[in-house]
Amino acid sequence: MSKKTEIESKILDVAYKLFLVQGYKNTSMDDIAKGLAMSKKTLYKYFPGKLELLAASFDMLKSRLSLKVETLVDNKYIPYTTKLKSMLSMVASDLAPLNPELLEELREYAPEIWKELQNYIRESAYLRFQKLIMEGIHKGYVAPNVNVSLVVFIYTCAIQNLIDPKFLSQFPAEMKNNLGLTTAEIFDQTIQIIYQGILTNEAKLEFQKS
Repeated sequence: MSKKTEIESKILDVAYKLFLVQGYKNTSMDDIAKGLAMSKKTLYKYFPGKLELLAASFDMLKSRLSLKVETLVDNKYIPYTTKLKSMLSMVASDLAPLNPELLEELREYAPEIWKELQNYIRESAYLRFQKLIMEGIHKGYVAPNVNVSLVVFIYTCAIQNLIDPKFLSQFPAEMKNNLGLTTAEIFDQTIQIIYQGILTNEAKLEFQKS
C-alpha cells in the first residue's frame, strides 16, 4: 500500500466514524481534520469536500463487505449452515452502525449515494444470496421446490424497504415504534425468517446448532 493510499484510508475511517456518530449534516471538514490531527488544507488535498468523503466512505464499506461475503460464499470447506450463520453475522456487524438518522440524511442530502447504496443491496442480494440458495438446493439443505427468484425478490424488497425511512413513514407510529430494530437486526431477522421457510427440517436443526 502506497503512503497516499494509506493516508486516504485513514481519512475515510475517521470520516466514516464521525458520520455514524454525528450524522452527515452535523459533521464538518473541520471535525474530520481535527479527528485526524491534520490541517484542513492537507485534508482538501486528498478529498475536495464532505460529500466526496461520504461517497468514498460508503464505497469502502461496500468493497470490504463484498470481499468478505464473496470469500465466504466461495469457500468449499465450510459447512453450508455455518455459511448461512457466518453471512448473517458478517453483514450484520458491518451494517449495524447505519442508524435510521444517517440513512434519512443520505436520502435528503446525498440522493446519489443513497441510490448507490440501494443498488448495492439489491445487486448483492441478487448475486450472492441467489448463489447461496442454489448451493443449498444442490446439497439438499434447501427444499428443491423453492422458487429461487421469488426468495431473492422477497429478501431484496424486505431489506430495501425496511431500512428506507420514506417507506417506513407510511405506517402508523405504533408499528414503527414496535419494530424497535437496528439496521443490523433487520438484516439478521429478515434472513432468518426466510431461511426458516426454505430449509429442510434436517438443515433447520443443523442451522440452530451451528
